Parts: sequence; C-alpha cells; structure tokens
Amino acid sequence: MFIYGQDIANFGGAFKATKGLAERFPGRVVDSPISEDAMMGLAIGAAIEGMRPIIEMQFADFSSVAFNQIVNNAATHFWRTGVALPIVVRMPSGGTMGSGPFHSQSMEAIYAHYPGLVVATPATVEDAYGLLLQSIELDDPVLFCEHKLLYFHLKSKGLPDPKSVLPIGKAKVIRNGQHATVVAYSAMVHEAIRAAEELEADGWKVEVVDLRTIKPLDMDTVLGSVARTGRVLCVGEAFPYGGVTAEVVSRIVADGFHLLDAPPQRLNARDTPIPYHPNLWKAHRPTSQTIAAALRELIAF
Repeated sequence: MFIYGQDIANFGGAFKATKGLAERFPGRVVDSPISEDAMMGLAIGAAIEGMRPIIEMQFADFSSVAFNQIVNNAATHFWRTGVALPIVVRMPSGGTMGSGPFHSQSMEAIYAHYPGLVVATPATVEDAYGLLLQSIELDDPVLFCEHKLLYFHLKSKGLPDPKSVLPIGKAKVIRNGQHATVVAYSAMVHEAIRAAEELEADGWKVEVVDLRTIKPLDMDTVLGSVARTGRVLCVGEAFPYGGVTAEVVSRIVADGFHLLDAPPQRLNARDTPIPYHPNLWKAHRPTSQTIAAALRELIAF
C-alpha cells in the first residue's frame, strides 16, 4: 500500500491529512505531478500488479481531469478482466467560505452513477476512520469523499474500534424522532441535527438518518425511518439536478409511497456555480435554518 498525490509528502497535503506520514513510512507517501489523469492511471496499473494504492486528489473538483480513467477504466476493469482493482481515491469535497466554484464542488452523485465504483461520504470522525479502513480492504475502487469543513470542525478524543463502525453500505439513524425524517450525508448531517434540535424546542421530534455511503445506498434504513414518521426531507450540499437527494426521493416514492403522509421533499444547494463571497456562499447551500424552515412546512402539510 502507498499514498500518491500532489504535495502530500513533506508538505503533508493541502489539508494536512498526510502530515508526518512520509517520515513514518519512507518511500510510501509519494508526491505526484500536477496531473490527476496520470495519478489515476498510475494507480490503476499499480492495483493490477497487486498493490493497494491510495490516491489523494487535492480537491474533488479536479478529479474531473481523471474522469476517463475513473469511469471508463477503473469502474469497468473487474467486469472486463476478472482482476480486482483495489484503489481508494480520497477527495476533499464540499464548500468552504471563499473557496469559489473550482474548490467547493460535491462530485459524489457523478461517480455514483457508474457501476463498479463505491462512493463513501462520512460525516463523523469515527466513520471517516472506520470507512477508510474498510475501503482500503475492498477489492473495488472507492471514491472517498471527505468534506473540507469537517477537517477543521470535528475532533475525537481517540480512535474508535474499527469493529464498532458499521460496514460500507449501511446507513445509520443518529437521532430518533416521530414527526419527520431528514435523510442527509457528509456535512449536511450536522446541519440536520442542528435543525432537529431547533424544532424539538417547539415540540417536534425529527429523526435524522446519515446515509454514510451513497453507493451502495441503504434504502432499507431510510424506508424504515419513513415508516415511523410518515414525512421525509432529503438534504444534500450538491447541486439538485440528478443528485443523490433526487435518487433517494424517487426510491421512496417507488417503494414507500404507502408510508407517506406528505409529499417527500428535498433541499440542495442552488443550481448555480458556487460563489466566492462568504455571504453568497452561505445563501447558496442548505443550512440548519433553511432545513428547519423546510421541515416546518413539511410537518404542517
């Protein structure tokens, strides 16, 4: 196993996720050229030869440069050859204040579209740790989406027991409720929790489901929650058109229509390029306030 990416060795990566690893593991934390296409091609070749490469895209946005390698080569390799392709592509995803349109995008729905790829979207320190270990052990290519805001806003007192972390493909109910369900993933989980806490002050109990991975997608847990509450709001930071929230809502309508007491709703970022200005960026993405407002409308239906 080795890690390959731009400025990840002595510099420790753009977000310092690999800080100190080059000293601890000489020769196994390697700086790459500024070429995502070449990075991914190298990883595919290494995996074919029996290695388990971890690629760090400096920003998820730039993974589009390696799109052909990811979706035409990595995703299809096992199906064409019968040879496993264990690659983890770590992608700092989502927006931060002042990052603008080229360093703030959420690419998960694009890659979830392609069979053969696993897409993980952890929202907690425990899941970031446990799901990453599980992803490294998989024989399939994994797109591992790490939200940039969570790098700086989440802390853990110690590493969790990896065996205590739910497996890839399982969602988790992280807050119980009875009046409505919020389905979220990545940083939006924390916004959903804050919105649920706000509504609890008014006597409404909102259940929050963290998808954890969007490919595979655990609809059993989602539908179980909808059966308890009868109302559902799906929240994602990505653009709305063709997104994860659209997929979840469509499956709820197809498989759980009889469970609903109100039309399922979804809340996403605005369908525009992501703005630089901090105030515009805050207005661009869902927040606990906009989630709470959407929940009040849903409960009042």
